[in-house]
Amino acid sequence: MPVIAPIQVWFVNHYALAPDQAGGTRHHTLARLMQDQEVEVTLIASSLDHASRQDTRLAAGEIIKVNMEEGVRFVWLKTPAYTGNNLGRGRNMLEFARAVLALKPSHDLPRPDVVVGSSPHLFAGFAALLLARRFQVPFVLEIRDIWPKTLVDLGGMSERHPLVMVFGRLEKLLYRQARVVISLLPGARSHMEQVAGQSVPFVWLPNGVNAQPGPIVPMTDSSPTFDVIYAGAHGAANNLDTVLDAAALLQRCGETGGRPVRFVLVGDGPEKVRLQDAAKQRGLSNIVFRDPVPKREIPATLAAAAACLMPLKDSPVFAHGVSPNKLFDYFAAARPVIFAINTPFSAVDQAGAGLSIPPEDPQALADAVLHLAALPLAERQAMGERGRAYVAENHDMRGLARKLANVLRVVAGQKV
Repeated sequence: MPVIAPIQVWFVNHYALAPDQAGGTRHHTLARLMQDQEVEVTLIASSLDHASRQDTRLAAGEIIKVNMEEGVRFVWLKTPAYTGNNLGRGRNMLEFARAVLALKPSHDLPRPDVVVGSSPHLFAGFAALLLARRFQVPFVLEIRDIWPKTLVDLGGMSERHPLVMVFGRLEKLLYRQARVVISLLPGARSHMEQVAGQSVPFVWLPNGVNAQPGPIVPMTDSSPTFDVIYAGAHGAANNLDTVLDAAALLQRCGETGGRPVRFVLVGDGPEKVRLQDAAKQRGLSNIVFRDPVPKREIPATLAAAAACLMPLKDSPVFAHGVSPNKLFDYFAAARPVIFAINTPFSAVDQAGAGLSIPPEDPQALADAVLHLAALPLAERQAMGERGRAYVAENHDMRGLARKLANVLRVVAGQKV
């Protein structure tokens, strides 16, 4: 069997996380698994955790650190703290891009054969493009959220806002310059080609999970409450106000027999304190807020769920699809899912793994919860098992890592 020379990939992702942090660890998992394909990835990220706004990687006075996080090399870059989506966050993005551009190969940091820039914000992608030009290696773009479209459709920013216009120019440039554009969104190619004004080499690479996890905790009806768990970010796009409104409806009507329903919201984000205050002011005893947990603890957290919740705001940007990490964690836990997203790409419908309802509709959410609670345990178990089978077949991280490794090797000029 011929020996395949390893390639070095610099992966610029402002918000990449290590496994002990709470949130999506897509790139760490892909990087670790691609080592079997002779692809060595260095993840370049900010040391400031976006969700917690805490710096847990750099000591006082440090501006950069190169270390191994469970087998994967990270470059942690110092960026300024910020709160909310304001000028402070913009400065944080620009400082990250500046720090990326200052990187040089060293004994601890091998020279790249490919540079990948990952969204959401496009300053990171632009910095990755400039690095690729400096080293005269191919540039690959990964789009996880479509900016600036998301800023307009979800964030309410004007199309004539200076930042939106800057990102619009960068978006067009990056689509045109990328050797390949990778996206989590299955329907994104048409948008990209419309913006670029030309054909865009496109690869769909969704999120996924370990398709061979340990044994699941069987679902039972022994718990005194019917817990609907949401595990993820508490931001404006996540539409958690609708959960509070649904909880108020259920509390007001006294539900309709059976176990009491609780919404359990696990995670953190800029909206969490406001949501907690609102729930307290409204006297919602059927809402429970819990701290975020590291990715490795998600299965144990979801084992307590009778059902799981996947909500987002009603926005035209989701017409291109969604690929939230939490959805596939729900599937892997074999729990039925309430899917409240306006998109033609619903994995819940494709898998038969739960219920799809309109977004931003508290009554529909309350009705869906009551419907699931009234179903026999065997029917809810069957939904969960279908979701688990679907994710194993379509979202196995080992298969996704092989696909990405092949793409990167081809881009680097190697045969696969």
